[in-house]
Amino acid sequence: MSGVTATREDRGAPRVPVRRLTVLYDAECSLCAFVRDWLVRQRQLVPLELVPAASEAARARFPGLDHGSTLEEITVVGDGGQVYRGARAWIVTLWALREHRALAHRLSTPAGARLAKGAVLAAAKWRGAVSGWGGGVYRRGDGWTYDPREGWSYAPPGCVSGTCTAP
Repeated sequence: MSGVTATREDRGAPRVPVRRLTVLYDAECSLCAFVRDWLVRQRQLVPLELVPAASEAARARFPGLDHGSTLEEITVVGDGGQVYRGARAWIVTLWALREHRALAHRLSTPAGARLAKGAVLAAAKWRGAVSGWGGGVYRRGDGWTYDPREGWSYAPPGCVSGTCTAP
C-alpha cells in the first residue's frame, strides 16, 4: 500500500509485515457502528481491533495521533506504527478480511483507488446527512457539539447542561 506514514517508534513499517490493525471509528455515528458490527462478523486474516476514535483508550494507545481528525475520517493504525486514513484505511481494512482481500488488491490500483475514494466520499455525505448536519444538533463523544444555529460549543464530558465546577 502506498501512502503509509510511520511513527518514530515503528519497526521499519515499509518492510515489516502487518500483524494487527486498530480501526478507529466514530462511536456516535450509526453508519460507523454498523460497519464496526459488520467487521467483527468477518473472518480476519489480520486481527482487527475496533476502538472508538478520540476515546480514552485511543488517546492512551496513540498519544501522538491527531485524535480530532480521527473523528472526521476513518483511521487505521498498524502494529508497526503505520497510519492509514480515508480510502487507504478502508482498503487496508478490507485487505485484513479473508473474503475481501482480493477486492482490496483491486482497489489499491490507481483506478481502484479512485473508486475507493468515491465510496468513502459517498459514505461521508450520507453520514453527514444522517448524523444531524441536515439541520439538527451533532454531538461528538469528546464533548464538542455543533448546532447549525449557534455553531460549535464545548462541554467537557461529565458536565450537565454545560456547567461544571472548577477542580
